Amino acid sequence: MYTRVQTARQKWGGSLTAIDNWLDERQQLIVSYCKLAALPPFDSKRTTLPTQAAVQEFCQLMVDYLSAGHFEVYERIVSECAVNGTDSRKLADSLYPKIAVSTDLALNFNDLYADHLSTKHSAAFDRELSELGQALEERFAYEDELINTLYEKHTDSNVSA
Repeated sequence: MYTRVQTARQKWGGSLTAIDNWLDERQQLIVSYCKLAALPPFDSKRTTLPTQAAVQEFCQLMVDYLSAGHFEVYERIVSECAVNGTDSRKLADSLYPKIAVSTDLALNFNDLYADHLSTKHSAAFDRELSELGQALEERFAYEDELINTLYEKHTDSNVSA
């Protein structure tokens, strides 16, 4: 996940402020996820649930990231695609439902764990966190397709922040 952010920054960094900010938020989300899941280089020997504060921090970053995507970046991409090309609009329309699946999963995770994590949920928490991580990875790939389309086909139209 993290290398995807680095690749995205190298490829599209500086082309649009909204995308730069969004990629920064994505990086923060990934780091928080890795800490929560106890993935290397963080504590890979977690035997208990993370703290409620750590879960809340992750959930807040995740909701902020999802919101920025839906209300800033996707809107911008879709409006640029609508103005500058039907092929791009078709891609955006085909990817949005796939992205929405991870949004639903993320919001359900937030509803379940952001405010009330307990030891009786430990098995479900780890399983659902893993499923969320996989869904986010897929989401990032779909989002990158949208960003790439905006960058390749629409930056010549003087897209600015």
